[in-house]
Amino acid sequence: MSQEFVRGFLAESKAAIDQLDAEAIDAVAKGLGAARDGGGRLFILGVGGSAGHASHAVNDFRKLCGFEAYAPTDNVSELTARVNDEGWDTSFSAWLEVSRLSARDAVLVFSVGGGNREKNVSMNLVLAVELAKERGAKVFGVVSRDGGTTGKLADAWVKIPVVNPERVTPHTEGLAAVVWHLLVTHPALKTKPTKWESTR
Repeated sequence: MSQEFVRGFLAESKAAIDQLDAEAIDAVAKGLGAARDGGGRLFILGVGGSAGHASHAVNDFRKLCGFEAYAPTDNVSELTARVNDEGWDTSFSAWLEVSRLSARDAVLVFSVGGGNREKNVSMNLVLAVELAKERGAKVFGVVSRDGGTTGKLADAWVKIPVVNPERVTPHTEGLAAVVWHLLVTHPALKTKPTKWESTR
């Protein structure tokens, strides 16, 4: 029984990968590359497991792509001060305001649902994406379901397909890592070799 679950989960992952939109991924890569080449910075947003993705991706974009990148969740002192004093909803948008988010910059969202104003879900992502659009910054996303606010407002976004409604979160978060590792090795972005490949 447990081996059947394992095989089923892996089969679902393969099915989701097969359904990924290569054109959308390419558009995100090229859009991010254009922002970097135009002197912009990259702000990566995520909550929960996606906050961990944001931190890891910041490293990869900086080290492999020469892209000045930051994640608000990397500074736990500022994040918790903002949440405590001003509330969760504005924790990301207020951070972006202090960072002087501008039209040259880009925002990349990792999220299962992309935030949803109507359902009052992940409002910190919603307000951050709305601020980015107001400032003229480019918005990109790696999200699932219908994309939420991120999908509606993004300049380009990658949809992680829903292959099993019972496992949307694990497949989205797992494959988000696949997508961002693809992005940081995409020719529009990668400028430095990865360590192990360079030792051959």
